[in-house]
Amino acid sequence: MATTAELINAFTTLLVTTDPPGLAPIFLGLTAGMNAAQRKQTALRGTIIAFVILSVFAVSGAGVLGVLGISLPAFRIAGGFLLFFIAFEMVFEKRQERKEKTSEMAITKDHIQNLAVFPLAIPLISGPGSISATILLAGNFPTFLQRIQLIAVIAVVFVIILAALMIADRIDRYLGQTGRAILTRLLGVLLAALAVQFVIDGVRASMTVYTGP
Repeated sequence: MATTAELINAFTTLLVTTDPPGLAPIFLGLTAGMNAAQRKQTALRGTIIAFVILSVFAVSGAGVLGVLGISLPAFRIAGGFLLFFIAFEMVFEKRQERKEKTSEMAITKDHIQNLAVFPLAIPLISGPGSISATILLAGNFPTFLQRIQLIAVIAVVFVIILAALMIADRIDRYLGQTGRAILTRLLGVLLAALAVQFVIDGVRASMTVYTGP
């Protein structure tokens, strides 16, 4: 069984990397012109697809690394740097700009026909950051029961994401531009700290492997 601290850490990491408040205004822009029923259907489908993607990585991500000959400590270090880069973007408001460019490109190419799959599920919800975080977290949940707990944590996070998308218009009005900027920066600082911890854990694990117990 995973400890409460491990579950809270997993929940916080996934919540920050998926960034529900940041998704809300992008989702509104993507679904412009849709009625309420179409918007809800798009949100539900995109969330389910993204949940399946992260669940697959939670179960088999470490196995994929093993096939490629990549150690978990090495991935922890690389993933920590990637998460830190995302945190940097959040603190300096670069991530939202990149997400908006991604959504605009998708509207031009696909004409919203497969909106729930791209860019909503991939890469806006289950993007490189959340996928990396999931694989990193899976290393702390090695047993079958613990992986089930990790998937349960992912499910809770995605319920929050779905709720945020369902009430995206209200969230956007409530937060406003200033509120979104403050929240994004606070979450970015928190993610930066978590990213540094991933790097420290990876370096410590690597030293243990090479020097022995």
